[in-house]
Amino acid sequence: MNNYDVIIAGCGAAGLYGALNLDPSLKVLVLSKRELTLCNSSLAQGGIAGVYNSPDDSPEYHLHDTFIAGGYENDPVSTDVLVNEAKIDIARIIELGCDFDKLPNGDYHRTLEGGHGKHRIFHHKDATGFEIETTLLRNVQQKENVTILENALMVRVRRTKTGFSFLVLKDGEYSTFNCHYAIFATGGIGRVYEFTTNSAIATGDGIAIAYRMGAEIKNLSYIQFHPTAFNNRTTRECFLISEAVRGEGAYLKNCHLERFMQNYDKRLELAPRDVVSHSIIFEAKKTGSDEFYLDISHKDPEFVRNRFPMIYKNLLEAGYDMTKEPVPIFPCQHYLMGGIKVDIYSRTTIDGLYACGECSCTGVHGNNRLASNSLLEALVFSRRAASDISERAKSDTRGFVDYSFTLNDGAEHIPAGLRTEIRHIMQKAYFVMPDISALAAGYERIIEIKQLLDNGRFKLDRDYVEARSLATVAFIVLGEAYQIAFGSVELDIDYEAGF
Repeated sequence: MNNYDVIIAGCGAAGLYGALNLDPSLKVLVLSKRELTLCNSSLAQGGIAGVYNSPDDSPEYHLHDTFIAGGYENDPVSTDVLVNEAKIDIARIIELGCDFDKLPNGDYHRTLEGGHGKHRIFHHKDATGFEIETTLLRNVQQKENVTILENALMVRVRRTKTGFSFLVLKDGEYSTFNCHYAIFATGGIGRVYEFTTNSAIATGDGIAIAYRMGAEIKNLSYIQFHPTAFNNRTTRECFLISEAVRGEGAYLKNCHLERFMQNYDKRLELAPRDVVSHSIIFEAKKTGSDEFYLDISHKDPEFVRNRFPMIYKNLLEAGYDMTKEPVPIFPCQHYLMGGIKVDIYSRTTIDGLYACGECSCTGVHGNNRLASNSLLEALVFSRRAASDISERAKSDTRGFVDYSFTLNDGAEHIPAGLRTEIRHIMQKAYFVMPDISALAAGYERIIEIKQLLDNGRFKLDRDYVEARSLATVAFIVLGEAYQIAFGSVELDIDYEAGF
């Protein structure tokens, strides 16, 4: 029988760390949408922020910087949890084998990024996310109570009288899996844009499914655009040039190869991401050009190559030597601050359903995430979710009920071009700052696409699942933006709660 105590959708840092922290007596299934390390966690370059054995830093300083970056819209309780429990999870992943860079004296090297007033970011060169992801994966694979299904697409989820039923597509076959508790750790929404730093899995599936189940979604229009994505103008997935490069002294330059941040913020290149992205857009209008550069060529070449080996290698392959010349950059969709609303134990508004990582809205980021707080959030709140589930499961005596899913046998494939159209609308209507002239028409067309996918009878394959997720995400994001711009708007909610 495909029955589990807990099903975790997502194999990034939040999903894996949640699995590691669940009581070992619980039977756990982890669904990986694609390859095991294809996730946004693996792409995180800069590091993980946190106060751990830092005599000149404190959680209060970290809280202060997080609130400033978040425009003071941060939830005070969850943010306090984040900064004060950072030491617990940094110590734990070091214990699990994470290899963070050290100084010659043996202490950990902590770097600086935009918005931070202290050097508090632990890192593994410029590939910290991959180091954390692979370390967690190694440990989870040794857990006898955890099963990982690779290339397993979460198609639908329904509430039942005993928990949840998942319809999963793997190797062309559909299977139903049941559980008492569920954790959505499905990542972000980057693929709703034409250009993003996110991996291919980031289509907002968990958010869209939770929304259709009736969970509260909060601040989905709080989207972060990273100011320094490599501007090759050719690929949808943009290579990120870490904030840590500016932390180590890189300059931002306009089309005239002149520094310009002094005209917009006293923190210069180390201003928070939203400030820098807005400054680039303002400067583009001022100069009439979208050519911008990141320049660290004035620093010691050997230092740059050793500190940023992955970035250096990738840029060199693209034809740029960052030790000798400026590199073209431009803002790009990067991160989501909103998502499935949760409390400090990652509990959603649906009993038994938890959400962790980028798909959740804990409130710690406010309206703009402070650099390197995302990996920390994934760890802190997935651990707390696991703790809450483990405690509740001690007295759980429920059995399991299968939900009978309709598979739409013989149905046609979705019309071609819908995902491309959604991305074009989002890029035009809501990039860095909303385009009021494009917002109304874009929102109206997204409603049409969403209704088509919600009400039509289509083959339940990857294309359909992802297109419907993207349409749902775009509908919520543009609905929030439309409400701000034009007043109230009624959202077309079609709950699929089950029972």
